[in-house]
Amino acid sequence: MKRLLLALLATTSLMTLTPATAADGAKPAEARTPLSELGKDDPYLWMEEIEGTRPLDWAKAENTRSLGVLQGDARYADLEAKALAILNAKDRVPGVSFAGDGSLRNFWQDADHVRGLWRKTTLESYRTAQPAWETILDIDALSKAENANWVFKGASCLPPEETRCLVTLSNGGKDAVSVREFDTTTKTFVDGGFVLPEGKQNYSWLDKDTLLVGREWAPGELTNSGYAYVLKTLKRGQALDQAVEIYRGQKTDVSVSPFILRDADGKVVAKMAYRGVTFFEREYHLLDGAQPVKLDLPLKSSIQGYVDGQMVVLMEQDWPARGFKTGDLVSFDLAKLKAAPDKAAATLVLRPSARQSVESVNSTRNKLVVSLLDNVKGAALVFSHGPKGWTSQKLDLPANSSIGLGSASDQDDRIFVSVTGYLTPSTFWLADAATLKLEQVKASPARFDASTHVVEQFEATSSDGVKIPYFVVRPKGVKYDGSSPTLLYAYGGFQVPLTPGYSGVMGKLWLERGGTYVVANIRGGGEFGPAWHEAGLKANRQKVYDDFFAVSQDLIARKITSPRRLGIMGGSNGGLLMGVALTQRPELYNAVVVQVPLFDMIRYSQLGAGASWVGEYGDPAIPSERAVIAKYDPYSNLKAGRNYPEVFIETSTKDDRVHPAHARKAAARLMELGYPVLYYENIDGGHAGAANLAETARRQALEYVYLTRRLMD
Repeated sequence: MKRLLLALLATTSLMTLTPATAADGAKPAEARTPLSELGKDDPYLWMEEIEGTRPLDWAKAENTRSLGVLQGDARYADLEAKALAILNAKDRVPGVSFAGDGSLRNFWQDADHVRGLWRKTTLESYRTAQPAWETILDIDALSKAENANWVFKGASCLPPEETRCLVTLSNGGKDAVSVREFDTTTKTFVDGGFVLPEGKQNYSWLDKDTLLVGREWAPGELTNSGYAYVLKTLKRGQALDQAVEIYRGQKTDVSVSPFILRDADGKVVAKMAYRGVTFFEREYHLLDGAQPVKLDLPLKSSIQGYVDGQMVVLMEQDWPARGFKTGDLVSFDLAKLKAAPDKAAATLVLRPSARQSVESVNSTRNKLVVSLLDNVKGAALVFSHGPKGWTSQKLDLPANSSIGLGSASDQDDRIFVSVTGYLTPSTFWLADAATLKLEQVKASPARFDASTHVVEQFEATSSDGVKIPYFVVRPKGVKYDGSSPTLLYAYGGFQVPLTPGYSGVMGKLWLERGGTYVVANIRGGGEFGPAWHEAGLKANRQKVYDDFFAVSQDLIARKITSPRRLGIMGGSNGGLLMGVALTQRPELYNAVVVQVPLFDMIRYSQLGAGASWVGEYGDPAIPSERAVIAKYDPYSNLKAGRNYPEVFIETSTKDDRVHPAHARKAAARLMELGYPVLYYENIDGGHAGAANLAETARRQALEYVYLTRRLMD
């Protein structure tokens, strides 16, 4: 089954530059500050040793203190039980994917299978109320047999039959993974099969006896971001040191990975190296000849799929030479492109309007299916290619919803589509892209009483006059006197859109208890395409935060809530947003949940995968860029004598993406300044904090008991 594995890994150059006067009179490059000088006087540098005895002892002591407070609350046990019941519910609707052997596959966790089951069924069985599932691999049993802490990270299977798979396993949820070849027919790991030891690595099947692999082949052979930049072919039976190099990027890249395009029958139509120059800039190099050949594409563009001989590409920047604009979806005749990589003509597939953006793209055997956001609401379009170009038709799915494209069949034109909203449980549809016929095959049960709430969409005006949309899920009978306990969530980065979605746990633990929930579609995200993201990059970063404050103030101005009743939550890049909100506008909030955050932005490029994100935030080693970062950096802007509310900070020891030191140092510095802090460091779980459902329920219960104490009491 053709699936495009685009790694979201990246960094800009960390090479040493020296001042020079360019021949054309351009501004000379700035002298870089040695990384060793950045934050060298930080008294909490010792917390950067991830599993050092001292930082782990500190984390465990803080866990004991904070859990004593939160789990000691009389409401905690009930909230955790309700969250766990929803997460473990036997009547959850399992999402599935088409497999080449004709089955539907799924990964499932519940109270009896904490680590999970990789399993399969038939479409006919899936349509029934109680499908008959056949286990392919039991991760709980595997972990017990191997005395290991395995977290299943998926499987990459060889088309077209997809019975030989590369199973990806993580120790405790880390991004670094181990890979082993597995036979779904015998349900065993292949004796003498492919094995890739633990590492941050990218891989793809080329044929049944050959893999393309990017990994750390020799000690230290990684980018500054900690990812592979050397791509090799590995033949069955070869040791790693016998693999043959076919492409080499640069140490200053984010990463290099294999990129394979296949037709509907599983035949390889293009073998490429994906070179992540920065997080948002990339090159594609054809590997079919004696030497790699770079495709003539803008650095900010991404290959989305292949259908009917056409390679489909999303433009993430203007391409004046070809007349294309940011956000356009275009296609190339792949055969012509391979024959003349710098001369092949491109055809427009779709040009979104200013308030639209392409959210996702998938392909069936003969059709291209596009999920389109229109003012942050979803639609799905089917495109057909013919002699005169592309034509489109719309799938007649429920309006005012989020529409997600699921697995597509390579054998015909069927594709799974999910439809959801804040108050509407997810429904799963099987669409025939050829006939536009729709069949609702599954509907998730309601997990909370949604009859008490309504959903509204408003706009706030940011500091520069830009209108910022946001969704409000509020009680129908809300009194506009500022008394409604309100949780505001946002992300604002990496071109990630926040669209309406159903959360049974949030609904049960917050909405059903009278809370209001708000999602802000601030700049930096992808709600309105690449331009919405670009508007919040680097020197423009403060606009992202001003958007968030504008939404906060609009909620208060409408008297939906008040600072006493307004809490905020965000994770990762959203955790950075929480830190900025805490330090810049603490008077607006009475609760702040900071999840797996970036926080020390002066040293972020040296922590975890931080060097990947220089394209998003800027490079702290460059003085002018560091000056911008320093203005909003939460860590260095924590001050005594401010009216900070009590914050709840969360991280994971096993998070090898956003280093746990960010959260540790934030908590330690706040406590040093005399502020009340609650802190929880999950020893397992990785960046997603979801090694198992019991841990997820615990984390969510901790969050909502904290929010209850701060906003509802």
